[in-house]
Amino acid sequence: MPTRAEQRRNTEARILEAAKRMFADVGYERTTIRAVAAAAGVDAGLVMHYFGSKVELFTQAAELRAEPAPSGAPDEVAEQLLASLARRLRDEPVGSLAVLRSMLTHDGAEEGLRAAAAPRLDSLTSAIGGDDAQLRAGIIGAITHGILIERYLLKLGGLETADPDAIIDLLRPVFHRLTGADPHPNPQPPDPTAPTPAAPSPSGPGAPAPSPTALSPSAPGSTASGPTAPSPSAPGASAPDEADSRKATPR
Repeated sequence: MPTRAEQRRNTEARILEAAKRMFADVGYERTTIRAVAAAAGVDAGLVMHYFGSKVELFTQAAELRAEPAPSGAPDEVAEQLLASLARRLRDEPVGSLAVLRSMLTHDGAEEGLRAAAAPRLDSLTSAIGGDDAQLRAGIIGAITHGILIERYLLKLGGLETADPDAIIDLLRPVFHRLTGADPHPNPQPPDPTAPTPAAPSPSGPGAPAPSPTALSPSAPGSTASGPTAPSPSAPGASAPDEADSRKATPR
């Protein structure tokens, strides 16, 4: 037979589990002490006796579990983050969802999320390193929260029923890129001494057709640009005029 202390711990755990589920499902504002008590199968007065207020009940129900800080090489950091997300995709993180659902309507939820997220952001920033490490760590956090919200709260975009392994496989190159030691490599400038490749001759549809004169054989006294005028026979000679032609004509 359980002792009184064990009975108390079991009752508190049952109340907390019911509160987590209700805060995650309907948020802080719509959750009541009576509803939590009914879900836990206890009297509402017992909930107040153990937790004192709705605020304190939420604080304990929505407490985010601390996770080990990522460490190692960039690839190892990425895989540790992906493994953590995969666990939350397989096992619904009720505590986190309680915070995410309630943070827009309850100041305590927002403060709790900030308090839990700040150390994680700092540790991830240190693990990534680099000038823009904090920005990349923030993007990773935004991706993670967005996926959890879509999968469990909004239930849009196919994430609700998607296989966790498929989600992780799609995210893997993104996380590796964001945790990489050199996420923005500078392209090499072109070599000014490299020879410029010759432009290919135009061919195919739309290419200009060669001129007819370039394709036709040259006739005597003509060039590719047209017939050539006869050259004078000697220096100073000129072409015969019409009068000379009449004189040369026999009568």
